[in-house]
Amino acid sequence: MSSTLEHLFDRNVAWVDGKTRADPDFFRRMAEQQSPEYLWIGCSDSRVTANDVLGLDPGAVFVHRNIANIVHTSDLNILSVLEFAIEHLKVRHVIVCGHYGCGGVHRAMIEERGAMLDHWLQPLTMLYRKHHQHFHRMARQDERLDRLCEINIEMQVRRLAATPLVENAWRRGQELHLHGWIYGIHDGLLRDLGPHLSSVEERDALPSIDVRVLTEIEPVSGVRRHAFSAFEALLAEASCACNCPSLPTRPECPS
Repeated sequence: MSSTLEHLFDRNVAWVDGKTRADPDFFRRMAEQQSPEYLWIGCSDSRVTANDVLGLDPGAVFVHRNIANIVHTSDLNILSVLEFAIEHLKVRHVIVCGHYGCGGVHRAMIEERGAMLDHWLQPLTMLYRKHHQHFHRMARQDERLDRLCEINIEMQVRRLAATPLVENAWRRGQELHLHGWIYGIHDGLLRDLGPHLSSVEERDALPSIDVRVLTEIEPVSGVRRHAFSAFEALLAEASCACNCPSLPTRPECPS
């Protein structure tokens, strides 16, 4: 007799009961037409789920996930999701979010070839091979991996911005913003990497991806943003109190 995974059905019942007790209208709201403001293009990694990471209820985020959050312009799956999100749901923000320590990105760095996964990762693999010497100036393997995870996100935002679906939305004046983020599984924090693109002109003004590989990226988390804001508020208060201009630059803050 095949296993029916009864324990998961039991967990589902417990989840429904808990949700209903905390919010009797939860499932009624979920049954109504979804109107998400965000499309999340993320990695299939089971530890990175969009709604949990963002602290949002189901229905707030339209989600597409695949190995290493790759944007293939020949992939009918992602193109269908993108079309539905832009033209029917009218999302305003598309977030490409990868994560540090990504197993898919690591696969793109190794010599073993031939699996279907390698065909999927080939654009990233070719970029890594092109800049192999640059990556190997980094002392540690985990440092090289995390840097390639960051570059991969920027690469995919650019590929997304080059699709006719996104171009057409911008040309007809539809509000649509693309964002590049990365998630730290080790601490639960999202970090802003960029680029942030809202038009064809902004996309075309970007330096080449080869230049970006050689340029250090400084990811900014919400914790860092709050620290900046608090510091600047203190500077403003001190400036007003002594009637002098605020001069110091932002301090070094934890990521």
